[in-house]
Amino acid sequence: MREFLYRVLPENWVRYILHTRPRAWPIVTAHMTVGFILAKGLHLDPLTIKQWLLAALAWGILGNGGTLAINSVYDKDEGDIGYLDDPPPLPPHLASFSLILLALGFIPAALLGTSFLIAYALSCSMSLLYSVPPVRLKARAGWDVLINSTGFGALTIFAGWAAASQPIRPPIINIVLAFFFFFVGFYPTTQIYQMEEDQQRGDLTIALALGKKNALRVSILGIIIGFTFLGIEVTRHFLSIRAIGLLLGVIAWAVVLLPWLRNFNRVDTRYEKRRFYLALYAWAVTDLAVAIAFLPVSG
Repeated sequence: MREFLYRVLPENWVRYILHTRPRAWPIVTAHMTVGFILAKGLHLDPLTIKQWLLAALAWGILGNGGTLAINSVYDKDEGDIGYLDDPPPLPPHLASFSLILLALGFIPAALLGTSFLIAYALSCSMSLLYSVPPVRLKARAGWDVLINSTGFGALTIFAGWAAASQPIRPPIINIVLAFFFFFVGFYPTTQIYQMEEDQQRGDLTIALALGKKNALRVSILGIIIGFTFLGIEVTRHFLSIRAIGLLLGVIAWAVVLLPWLRNFNRVDTRYEKRRFYLALYAWAVTDLAVAIAFLPVSG
């Protein structure tokens, strides 16, 4: 994609786009879509398609892209970062560009109702608190995982539900809680391979505060708690053969995390980076399993 952008756009424009990390757009949009499917089922009509497109634009591209770009402004990473290898030099007005993207996201968000708009506003506020000094919660162990688990984990799937104009009712409450903890499990995997650069910058991330072994233990605990909330919802309202697919999610996370924990002190940065991207696949398996298990029987 990078090569294509450089062929069709001026180099400086491409640098702005790359720092929004387009590889993350479909990932975040897909997670948001799970909440949308749980609210709407597989029923499609012009209104449903319009709601989804507005939500994808607001949450998956403008909000997510602006959030990641503003993070780049203050991180000033030179090594590989999540969803962007070999980041290009920061363009001169990236902070302003990031804020413009976040602000533009309020336009489609406002068309999706109060719940979606509140979720979007909360997510934007947290993205600024996370990245921008002097608060910069990214550099404060504990706060970093709380912000991300709330924003990317819980609010993203709730945003899909809210975009479909649904009231808060089962199964969304336990699913939001589950994905909060799934991101508690996922987030340390985004930090472990970047620990050296974070330490040089002076950021105290949760991975640096706990060390690799304990950070991976937190990851495993987060995944266990997440599946516990899903199990509660299954037994209460969705006990059917479709729920068996959730076991595939359990297996996927175990395959990623357990060997990593066992070998944490014998692996290099390349291994840790590969495990981070494998964790994304485990997340995708979990999203798919949740969509199948909790799909409403009628749209």
